[in-house]
Amino acid sequence: MARMGKLKRDRYEDLLEPMERELVAMARWVVTAGARVVVLFEGRDTAGKGGVIKTISRYLNPRMCRIVALGKPDERERGQWYFQRYVEHLPTAGEIVLFDRSWYNRAGVEKVMGFASDEQVQSFLSQAPQFERQLTDDGVILLKYWLACDQEKQEERFEERLNDPLKRWKLSPMDLAAREKYREYTRAREAMLAATHTPHAPWTIVDFNDQKRGRLTLVRDLLDRLPHEYVEPAVIEMDKLGAKPAREEFDIVEPIAPYPLD
Repeated sequence: MARMGKLKRDRYEDLLEPMERELVAMARWVVTAGARVVVLFEGRDTAGKGGVIKTISRYLNPRMCRIVALGKPDERERGQWYFQRYVEHLPTAGEIVLFDRSWYNRAGVEKVMGFASDEQVQSFLSQAPQFERQLTDDGVILLKYWLACDQEKQEERFEERLNDPLKRWKLSPMDLAAREKYREYTRAREAMLAATHTPHAPWTIVDFNDQKRGRLTLVRDLLDRLPHEYVEPAVIEMDKLGAKPAREEFDIVEPIAPYPLD
């Protein structure tokens, strides 16, 4: 992918702020219209799925915007219809659900790492467009994003996770095993796109070699593609208090000592 100049933090924040306001307004429309919105975030490890999901959800009411990040299926879930455990997390009217990885695990990590048989993968690739057709026919707004990054950039981010105690939890044995399978993931992705890039549920690929620029690109695309209309925020009037503001009083338990600043 073509490289562009790295976006500085101040410029990024300036560009993002008006989009954050649009996201809040879009969420008001979702509630008012009773819309059901599903956004899938797929891509390579370290691409930036978690960061863009945080960017989108940061100022939204968590009661109306849910993040779903499922772990590996348990014994009961392994015996279910493959899509079953995802269905229970789909939105009701007035909700947005952001999937940090989704049912496409089967076409990606499960295929590449050998957790699913060829027959299971082919069955998934056949069923996924039908499943998504049912969702969109029922009125669900479904957006599917693939976050792309080159292997050189991926290696930089793995190294950063390894050396940063605050990010070490993001580096798993599965990530290390997948490092040698970059091209296998590419082939799996292309097979997935060939089977599931449909008119009713198309994929959108976003360059995330620069994560800040990638977030801006994805958020702008998401806002442009949602058929939302501007909804005025509710008018709330706050009268002045009728008395002097009260102070906290404690009889049973006192607050702990403040954190020392010196």
